[in-house]
Amino acid sequence: MDPRYSAQDVVRCALCRDAVAPLYCNVCHTHLCGDCVEKHFSDKSKVHNVVPLEQFLSTDFESKREVLRRDLQELEKYIFPKYQESAAIIKTQKTDQLKHSQKLTSELNKQGEALHREIHTIIQRKQAEINEMNAQHLAAIEKQEGETNKALHEIKQVIQDLKSLLETSDVGLVSKYRSRIAEFRKLPHKLKISLPNLLPQKINREELLKQFGSLSPLSIETEEQGYTVPSPGAESSPPARPLLDVPRLITDIPTTGYRYLYDVSCLSDEEIWTSGGNQIMKLFNLKGELLKSVQTKSGRTPEDIAVTRSGGLVYADFEDRSINLVSGTQIQTLITLRGWIPRGLCSTSSGDLLVIMKSDDYKQTKVVRYSGSTEKQTIQRDDQGKPLYSSGGFYIKYLSENRNSDICVADCRAGAVVVVSAAGKLRFRYTGPPSTPGGSFCPYGITTDSQANILTSDTSDWWNHRIHIIDQDGLFLRYLHNCGLQYPRGLCVDSQDYLFVAEENTGKVKKLQYYK
Repeated sequence: MDPRYSAQDVVRCALCRDAVAPLYCNVCHTHLCGDCVEKHFSDKSKVHNVVPLEQFLSTDFESKREVLRRDLQELEKYIFPKYQESAAIIKTQKTDQLKHSQKLTSELNKQGEALHREIHTIIQRKQAEINEMNAQHLAAIEKQEGETNKALHEIKQVIQDLKSLLETSDVGLVSKYRSRIAEFRKLPHKLKISLPNLLPQKINREELLKQFGSLSPLSIETEEQGYTVPSPGAESSPPARPLLDVPRLITDIPTTGYRYLYDVSCLSDEEIWTSGGNQIMKLFNLKGELLKSVQTKSGRTPEDIAVTRSGGLVYADFEDRSINLVSGTQIQTLITLRGWIPRGLCSTSSGDLLVIMKSDDYKQTKVVRYSGSTEKQTIQRDDQGKPLYSSGGFYIKYLSENRNSDICVADCRAGAVVVVSAAGKLRFRYTGPPSTPGGSFCPYGITTDSQANILTSDTSDWWNHRIHIIDQDGLFLRYLHNCGLQYPRGLCVDSQDYLFVAEENTGKVKKLQYYK
């Protein structure tokens, strides 16, 4: 039955409370019968709007349908994807929790083994002391025993001699006798030995726990999540900016001391960090004036550099498998890897650190998210269990976090830019424009800008001297070329969306404008 008519059968007039009410006042929200309409209009305090109940119900029905449509749109477009992302993050957290628990247990056992080894060493040392004292004790007893046995033998002989002399009548033999009684009256020395004792210290459990080490406390906090539904016609992202047909070269920034220039990272709109084919990382202003230089702790070329939100410089060191923070004149080792070699770095908008690394045998590659030195997330395989990133070879993989929290990896060996969500779910692989022949795209440097566009340098053919611009969904927008670029490699973007390009073979950093 149509709900509009079923409702009409039961609704009564609000004034007479008897007659069926086929009318409704939209102003007073009152049901009326025909006889009571005039009485209702007699109230001059309001401008009444009486309509047929069917019309009101129809309008109300459509209003409710509009509410339903809005709720459905919000659920499908905003709320459900957020819950999906939360569920994916929880799944990742469960996996990471198990791995971390196994790691803690392994470290606990290693520490226990180390303490056992130390205790065994102490026991061996004390046993050696006991053995030495036993040897000294036994030697003293045996010496005393030897001297006593010798005296006993001599006394026995003297006794026999005396008996013979007493029985003989030979005056000559008796006259030769010399008494040894005075000698034998000096009895053997009596050994006084103070035996050693083990004086064990009472085991202090608290001190032992301190020696063993401690676990940092587990911190579990909940953080409210929210989202903003864009108002009709409004954009949640920065205003769209059109790209220039031909990018403009703003300035050439010379760097000194590099045979090859690899990486550039913006400290500010006026200062850039660089690294290249030696162990020195250098800070320049836009005039090319050297402001600061720092040598890596290992003396090896850094794999990659990145500027943190607080203005520190982090670098990856292949030699000792470490991630280090340069703050002022001090270098602090944040992370030391075991079984993995760090390659590319990225400091995220939340202050986390993303590290792309390969295994020692070059057979695996993964991205790990750190908060300080604590591992929070590992991204390595897709939903089918297949590797997200290529392995083997010596290609460095660079990465960048996009404004939408996507993680973008330039995987030259795979010939692709691999983009995953913050939860580690594969979003797309960009392998070049549709016209790109297979195997002719080799992305190296990578960065993102305020429009969530992704920029990557293409080293597949040095003579192209070009940079690809793609949008946040992997759509090719255009090339940056024909602007004097030579051998582009490392990339970064400042707060105004100016692009800084490290040219590998020229040793220059070029500042480009590519938005109107």
